Amino acid sequence: MPALIGLLMLLAAALSAPGASAQTGPQSAEQGTEDSHTESAEPQRSGSDSGVTTLRADDKHAYGLEVRGPDALRKLLVRHLDLARFREQADISDVEIGRLIAAAPAQAKSLLETEGYFNAQIDARRVEDPAGGAPMVQVQVDPGPQARIGRVQFDMQGAFAEALQAGDPALERRWRGLQARWPLKSGAAFSQAAWAGAKNTLLASLRSRGYASADYAGTGAQVDAKDNTVRLSLVIDSGPLFRIGEVRIEGLERTPQDVARNLIPFNIGDPYSEKILLDYQEALQRTNLYEGVAVELDLDPARAGEAVVLARLRENTLQSATTSIGYSTNTGPRFGLGYTHRRPFGQDVVASARLQVGGEERLAGFDLLGYPQENGYSNLFSLQADTLDAGGARTDTQRARLGRTRATERIDRLYYFEFIRTTLETDTRRTTNKALYGNYEWVRRDVNNIVFPTRGLILSAQAGAGYALDDDDERGPFARLYLQGTWFQPLPRPWLLQVRGEVAQVIKRDSLGVPDALLFRAGGDNSVRGYGYRELGPVRDGAVVGGPVLATGTVEVLRRFSGDWRDWYGAGFIDAGNAANDWGDYEPVFGYGVGVRWRSPIGPLRVDLAYGQEVGSVRLHISVGATF
Repeated sequence: MPALIGLLMLLAAALSAPGASAQTGPQSAEQGTEDSHTESAEPQRSGSDSGVTTLRADDKHAYGLEVRGPDALRKLLVRHLDLARFREQADISDVEIGRLIAAAPAQAKSLLETEGYFNAQIDARRVEDPAGGAPMVQVQVDPGPQARIGRVQFDMQGAFAEALQAGDPALERRWRGLQARWPLKSGAAFSQAAWAGAKNTLLASLRSRGYASADYAGTGAQVDAKDNTVRLSLVIDSGPLFRIGEVRIEGLERTPQDVARNLIPFNIGDPYSEKILLDYQEALQRTNLYEGVAVELDLDPARAGEAVVLARLRENTLQSATTSIGYSTNTGPRFGLGYTHRRPFGQDVVASARLQVGGEERLAGFDLLGYPQENGYSNLFSLQADTLDAGGARTDTQRARLGRTRATERIDRLYYFEFIRTTLETDTRRTTNKALYGNYEWVRRDVNNIVFPTRGLILSAQAGAGYALDDDDERGPFARLYLQGTWFQPLPRPWLLQVRGEVAQVIKRDSLGVPDALLFRAGGDNSVRGYGYRELGPVRDGAVVGGPVLATGTVEVLRRFSGDWRDWYGAGFIDAGNAANDWGDYEPVFGYGVGVRWRSPIGPLRVDLAYGQEVGSVRLHISVGATF
């Protein structure tokens, strides 16, 4: 109990610092031509956020400049006024300074109009230094009210308009959606930046789906300075509807063009969209056959009905080698070597060999992965041998696998037949079980970021069946089912929620032994923290072995730090779960803890301190890795 209380105190500390406050000290001075930046608390007509920016005179500046007004507008004027830029001319004459002061109000008004202030009052004057030093130029800004959007009028021309007139229901919905998402609605504040951004966004939305040459036939922002309103009008020429025609592949020397064509995710004649080109580009990149990929559409309106898609490819090196290093508290430090040949003996396959050595786990493997076929699938053949020391048992597994795989933007599919042989050795017993096994694996990712998701859902499912021969010469059929899901949900900033769960079962006769690698254990970095890697499960001969049933779950709350720590998160979590021989014997154990997350350049770093309630001790969990 004292350890648990201490852990909860650590959780409170981790979730409140560092970065609990966005500002931990005084703001720095303005850079560039500004010599000092002071804020005044004196009231200004322009509002409560008014203040003063002061640029002092020195040996390099002929005069000082003081700008009074709202914060954002002061920064605009200090950045762009000629009075600020010409201060660095130490030999500037008094006449030229006077000209700059006289021109300042008009120039300032023009700058403020870009922010929607059309009734600004500007006063610029020269104040002499009583001590005879350099003069100070004072610019007083009273911007007045910011103009608001009045009426917004949209007009559509071109093929899009013709389809609307013909009553196309899909385009009618799309047109309503484009107008509904227009950000500068009636009553919104006007600025040139917001106006330009809204126009660009609308045009980009139209160009991204079908109408790649869309442009504005005319736009206007009519200002009524008296009423402080702006009337907006937009005339959009959609141009023709682009449809996919020929696909041209460029840049290949040794890789067949059919490989790139087999990955095309669209049909000739389909309406163009930016997404289908991005999907095609990502599919090409995932093959690891190409070092550079660029997929573009020919924007010639004369050929819109049969637009050419151009895929420019740069082939990856024929052979490559990688070295990997990493560490996790699951298996300790690890070192790995890898070798890849992308066309051995001129065949349409990728051959790869890998070796990984760690403190508790060793692995060697060889894979042959065929080039993608017309349906996007690739044939595969692999051999693998691995050894794991965990839970007081040593597990040696050998596999030979033959199957097919396909990876898309959101869904990965893999099905295979496999011969698997596992030898399980404890202090008192050594058993070897074998099986011929068929399995289907399916993964779906609907998340905002694959490497470090903060919103969405990842689902993983497996279903398989096989025939086993155990160490006692008993044989028979079995089935294996597995389901895992992780849900990522933002909470009110800066908080995040992650919920993970998994459940699995091997269905078989009680007396039939199946390879231990097909059974389940729990515990470790990505399971129930507070316990060792794969140290939760049935106990046999004094060692933890695989069990036919498994269920684990996690609830984790993260807090993103602020300021310079925005890539860091504090975390608090509760884990629960176990593996067992059957559901009647299943008893979950619990782990509680706190940790930190870092979005490092080489992938997420996780450091957790977890209390295992069942064992009454605290365990550190760390995982990070890199490949070169």
